[in-house]
This record gives sequence, structure tokens and C-alpha cells, in this order.
Amino acid sequence: MTSYSHQQPTVMVEVNDVELACLTSSSIDDKSKPLAVCIHGFPDSAHTWRHLMPALEQAGYRVVAPFLRGYAPSAVPADGRYQVAASALDAIKLHDHFEGDNRAVLIGHDWGASIAYTAASAEPDRWAKVVGLAVPPGPAFGAAFLTNTAQLKKSWYMFFFQSPLADMVVPTDDLAFIDMLWADWSPGHDAASDLELLKPSLRDPANLTAALGFYRAALGDGFVDPALADLQAKGQELPSQPLLYLHGSDDGCVGREVAESARSMVADNVTIDFVDGVGHFLLVEKPDVVNGRILEFLE
Repeated sequence: MTSYSHQQPTVMVEVNDVELACLTSSSIDDKSKPLAVCIHGFPDSAHTWRHLMPALEQAGYRVVAPFLRGYAPSAVPADGRYQVAASALDAIKLHDHFEGDNRAVLIGHDWGASIAYTAASAEPDRWAKVVGLAVPPGPAFGAAFLTNTAQLKKSWYMFFFQSPLADMVVPTDDLAFIDMLWADWSPGHDAASDLELLKPSLRDPANLTAALGFYRAALGDGFVDPALADLQAKGQELPSQPLLYLHGSDDGCVGREVAESARSMVADNVTIDFVDGVGHFLLVEKPDVVNGRILEFLE
């Protein structure tokens, strides 16, 4: 299995008045190849794509994986916008920057999945296919907050993040809180190398506050820009493109039953599949299996 080194150089790209650090494939400037935009979630970084990026490149794609706004080495945005629509607009502008065409694909994990669904629905002509991991498309996850007490229990951290106490607790003991989440969400997975790669994106208090800002904009009193209201609303829609959704059978963050419930809430363009023996971070737990399913879908 080939993967990128954590020393992979980053390219700084300014979009929407914020500088995003992006991991890129060596063929990123080859416009004859379709563009793949890979978007990470929390608590993670662009390095989560280190196994998929070379597989995509070998399959004929040129790949960009940004560190989300506020996640080092990307800049903390001066505008304070962390709602999903802001990052969806970043993905759209990355498509512009790298001169993508209508063959481009969007791949997102966790928050990145929600961002990908929003960008794909907002600008459908840019994206040929969409892949989501760990957060299902459509209303299933939101509905679980009203009907599924087991999921509410799993999502306790989202409510904890609304408190200023989180700003003190999460960074303690070199982000031990993040270690706990990975252990709970991907039980049995040795995440030592993953944590070593992601923690530099969150150690600075400004970056951690930015990461928590995604949750505060979604559920709390975080800033929500009314100028992005129409784009934000696109996140409630289902993308029209062919969409593959993959969910770990042992996901400790989003229950399997939530992903199962999504089946009745999506259209025929959406394929929902499970990967056995993995949790929330399935793309680093069984990369060969996950990569294979993604590449087969993109063919």
C-alpha cells in the first residue's frame, strides 16, 4: 500500500479571503486529468487522505486535500465563518483555482461529507460524482437527534463544545480529549500515527477554537453569515450526482442504525454501503478496502 509521507509539502491557496494549506498530488497542474477534492472532518486533518490520494492519482485523478479553514497550517479566517456553507464555498473556489471541469469529484469525511454534499448541491455542474464517509446524506442524522436517544448519547461532545469549558478541557494533556474521541469512535484501532499527524492542526488555541467553531455555528450561538443563507440551505438537499456513502460497521460516533435509516430518505442515485470491522475513521483503518470501493465507484 502506497501512502503520502507526512512531510508532503503543502501549497497555500487563497480562497474567500482565507489562506488554505492544501496537500496536492504531483499531477495537480495536469489539466487533462479530472480534479478530486478531498475534505476532512473533525478531529482530523488533510493527512487523513494520505492513503487515498496516491490511489486516486494512480487512477488518473489530480488531487487536492485542503486543511479546513482554521486548521493549521491553514489560516484562521478573519471573518469568523465556520458554518458548513463557508467551507462548501471554499471547495467551490478550489475547483476554480485548480481549473477543474465537470469531471471533478468531491470526497468528504465527517464534516467534510456535509461540506461535500452542500457544494455538490449548490454547484451541480462542477461535480460528476460525490463520495461521503461517516455522516450520511439527507436528513437522517438530524432526524436521529429527535428520535434516537442512543445517537444523542453518542453526540454528547457536540453539546459539550457549546460551553466555554471545552476551550479549557479539550487542549489539556496534549489534547487527550481527542485521543479519547478516536478511541471511542474507532474502537480497537491504533491511532497513534493518525494522532501524531492531526494534533499540530489543533494545538494552537486559535486553531482549536476554530475547529470548535464548526460546532458552535451548527448548534450554538456561533456566527452564521446571513449572506450564505441560500448556500447553507443547499446542505439540506440531496446531491443529484451519483453518490456513494460508506459507513463503518463499528462507528462509535454515528450509529449504524442512523446510516441504515438514511436508505429510506435518499433517491436512486445514492448507494449506501457498510465496511465491516471499522469505525468512524474507516479510511485510515482499512484503507485498501475503502480505497477500492471508492475507485470502483469512480470508474
